[in-house]
This record gives sequence, C-alpha cells and structure tokens, in this order.
Amino acid sequence: MKTKHFSSNLMLSLLGVFLVKMREISTLTEKDILVLRLDLTDRSSHEAATNSVIKHFGKIDVLVNNGGRSQRSLFMDTNLDVYSAIMELNYLGTISLTKHVLKHMIERKRGKIVTVSSVMGIMGAPLASGYCASKHALQGFFNSLRTELTDYPEISIINICPGPVQSKIIQNLAEIITNSGDQSHKMPTDRCVRLTLVSTANDLKEAWISDHPYLAVCYLWQYAPTWAWWLMNRMGKRRIQNFKSGVQNLFFLICCTFVVI
Repeated sequence: MKTKHFSSNLMLSLLGVFLVKMREISTLTEKDILVLRLDLTDRSSHEAATNSVIKHFGKIDVLVNNGGRSQRSLFMDTNLDVYSAIMELNYLGTISLTKHVLKHMIERKRGKIVTVSSVMGIMGAPLASGYCASKHALQGFFNSLRTELTDYPEISIINICPGPVQSKIIQNLAEIITNSGDQSHKMPTDRCVRLTLVSTANDLKEAWISDHPYLAVCYLWQYAPTWAWWLMNRMGKRRIQNFKSGVQNLFFLICCTFVVI
C-alpha cells in the first residue's frame, strides 16, 4: 500500500487569492472550463450533474471530493440534527456523487477518485465528534471501496488527510466570531494544494499533509496510541476550557477550502 505523509481542467475559487501563473492557463479556452452549481445534500441532482460534465468534456478523468462542513461544539450541548446534517453533507453526499462518477470510470476502466478527508479521520479530537465521525466514515468507505476495484487497476482511490490549513472558513460563518485565532501556524493553502496534486499524480493511497507538530501527533496516533491518548487528553482538556471561556483557539479545526479538478 502506497502511503505518503507530507510535512486538464481547472476550477478555482477565490481566484484573486489563489493567483495562477498566466503561463499555466494560457492554453485554456472557454470549452476547457465548466462550472456547475452542485448541492451535495441534493442527491437526486448528482446523476444529472455527472452527465453534464461527461457531455461537455466527453469523459471524467479525476473526481476530487472536497465538499463538507466542520463543527465546534460539545456532544452533550449539540442537537442530533447537527450530526445528521454533517453526515448527510460530508459522507452521504460525497459517496452519492462518487457512485455516479465511478460508474463512468468503470466503463472506461480508468480514473482517479481523490477525497479530501482530514487527519481527524485517523484520530479523535474534542469539540469535533460529528466532524471526526464523518471523516472516519469517509476513510472506512474509500478504503473498502478500493478493495472492490481490484479488477480495475487503472482506477485509483486516493485519500488526502490535511492538517490545519489557512482558510477563510471562519470569516464565512453565519455566526460572527471576533477572535478566530492566529492562522500563521497553519499550512499555506497553496502548499496544501501542491502536495495534494503531487499525491494524486503519484497515485498515493493515503497522504497526510500537515506541518509539525500536527504531523507528529498523527505518527503518535498510528504507532504509539497510548502516548497519543495521553497527549490528546491533556490538550483536549485545555481546548475545552478555552472554548467554555470564549477563547476561539482553532487548534483542532481542520479545514481546507480549495477546490481543484
């Protein structure tokens, strides 16, 4: 199993922020770009969206699953409807779209399915139980799906697990948060994108994309779980105390807001 842990058509969001070198897009024409509105929670629309892409380009080479939402709340203070909504968007919506695209890839006997999971998909963290559950579900699903595709060696299932990444997600919240925390310790978005593309090009089955000390915690969780539990319990206690006192420390908020196809 190829696993790496990292310290044709292009869709960009926030183009003014993620500057693209002109020479990299100079050969693109209008027919090379298609932007579709897509609601992951509206599963009935996924087949039509998939067919629209196939009709426009003639094929789908790569599917990047990157839609989702995060969470910051204690389990006992959170309505179960929140958990249902998180799973509907992060998990069920993702596998619904995947099913329609995979049908096309199986017919072609080739393709790449890249899913942006999270390091929270391989560990647990306080105030994010619903988010962690959805990412664990994605990890389990796509690792299982990979074993069902052994007759199609040219179809790759790639799980990307980013750590903390700089993003605008807090600014886009409906609830205004005045102290969203310092993002300087997080990985720049363009570096995360670049490492994701490298992982995709090399057909890595799983890639942990994070800086230290977060990457070190992933290794602890994988190879020394007793130490990882001890560390997370200590850090988690402080995280909950800060949350209750109104300190918006985003240490465990793992978010990535880029979209590439």
